[in-house]
Amino acid sequence: MSTPRVSIVIPAYNEGDAIVPGLDRIAEAVEADAEVLVVVDSPDDTTVGPVTRYAVDHPEFRVVVNDLGRGPAHAIRYGINAARARTVVVTMADGCDDPRQIDDLVLLVERGVVIAAASRYMPGGQQVGGPRLKSFLSRTAGVTLQLFTNAGTRDATNSFKAYDAEFVRMVGIDSRDGFEIGLELTAKARRLRLPVAEIPTIWLDRTYGQSNFQLRKWIPKYLRWYRFAFGGRLTPEQLVTKLQRKYA
Repeated sequence: MSTPRVSIVIPAYNEGDAIVPGLDRIAEAVEADAEVLVVVDSPDDTTVGPVTRYAVDHPEFRVVVNDLGRGPAHAIRYGINAARARTVVVTMADGCDDPRQIDDLVLLVERGVVIAAASRYMPGGQQVGGPRLKSFLSRTAGVTLQLFTNAGTRDATNSFKAYDAEFVRMVGIDSRDGFEIGLELTAKARRLRLPVAEIPTIWLDRTYGQSNFQLRKWIPKYLRWYRFAFGGRLTPEQLVTKLQRKYA
């Protein structure tokens, strides 16, 4: 198989047929040569059947079963490890993200940034719907992180990002629970002083199913990476050593 230009990773949990409209939008919107990895935690997840049937006419889509542990952080980590492209885009299964921006995010990574973020909180961006407290905390974290650390994006908590796969494999992924990987990798890029860029996005709250986001449980996970972004410059070796000591 030829190497795709982008690997799109979608963590999914019991989405069933509700995932199909989002797959349709990706298939219609993305012009770059892509593979799409829908990552589930078990072979009996209700997402498996619809994606398997979808792949008959769209062979670039496939299901992969995460064996690192249950939960979105493990699913995303597994998907990035399985990706064949130099650029990896993480997007959600709920259809909230706008896949028309994937090509632009990929171009930014190809131009040299290690993270290209789709930002709800920059001029031209917007969040439509969703829990107000979650939105307030996310916006406050992103805007203050940019203001005080020049992180490169005002939406560090958004999972909809493109990554240089080599960068991710160099710094590793330490998150083990929720969707805080986007913030973790942004914080690591900041400490390494590597370039991060953003483009505006309009996020629309899901119109079907139920969100698996657990605000109370995951806030402490976000806070540790938020605090980590405030610090001096590190080399990759120093970064790995520091995290091994701090989060072992």
